[in-house]
Amino acid sequence: MTSTALAYSLCFISAITVAAAGFFAKRGGDVLVARSVLSIGMALTVLPFAFFVPLPRLEHLHLFALASSVHWAYQMAMISALHRGDLSLVFPVMRGLGPLMAGLFAIFVLNETFSPAGWIGLLLASGAVILFARPTKTGEDGRQTDRLALVFSGLTAIGIGAYTVTDAFVVRNLPAPETFIVWLFLLDWIGVAFVAVIRRRGRLISSYRPVLKDGMLGGIVGAISYSAALYSFTLIDAALVAALRETSVIFAAIMGAVWLKEGFGPRRIIAAAIMASGLIMMQVFG
Repeated sequence: MTSTALAYSLCFISAITVAAAGFFAKRGGDVLVARSVLSIGMALTVLPFAFFVPLPRLEHLHLFALASSVHWAYQMAMISALHRGDLSLVFPVMRGLGPLMAGLFAIFVLNETFSPAGWIGLLLASGAVILFARPTKTGEDGRQTDRLALVFSGLTAIGIGAYTVTDAFVVRNLPAPETFIVWLFLLDWIGVAFVAVIRRRGRLISSYRPVLKDGMLGGIVGAISYSAALYSFTLIDAALVAALRETSVIFAAIMGAVWLKEGFGPRRIIAAAIMASGLIMMQVFG
């Protein structure tokens, strides 16, 4: 298998597992607590590997601090979006706009670019998934909820673009990329867990008990997802990694329809086909 084929395979594995992580966080009910458990689960998943990778060097600690801060901001926006909207509503927006944000950031930070046809594919794929997100709730309260969910989904998309470029920059500037993969997960849970403890004080144990199983399952698949994506950064451009991962919107919509009883329908099937076409253009002409 060539390095490019390996990168594509890892990206699609990452897409399936990132959708599953979102599903487990949403199914738990209390998204903030479920996400904190998920982050702890990711840390526990990679903990054994910490004994087999080089320790972070002091001169690189600012890079870990930068990445952790960007991930925390992204997670807080994502938690707000999932709390307010259906998985099949907010997930396509946040993940669909992510490649566009990553592509724009990568131009200025990583000096990456696409051919004209590649950019058309990127814009087509990013724009198509917005068709997933047309609000379906009725009544002013429902539409207001959808609008707030979409606002936080847009902020999450900006966060996805920011952490994609940040992580790609960091992993390419460290002598041992595996150190970043492991230690990012070991640090990533602290910020979200701290917010959960503050906001759920007085009922922390009762809040954690119902989401423990789903959160830990989400943590395992989440670790698999982003480990695959981070390794892909060393093989192909960051914007392309982000775009290929965003096929996760298809899997998330299916999970939402089948297990969470959310709407799917012909409109989202057509949107998925358009998005896939855009991704193919990126692969062939990018």
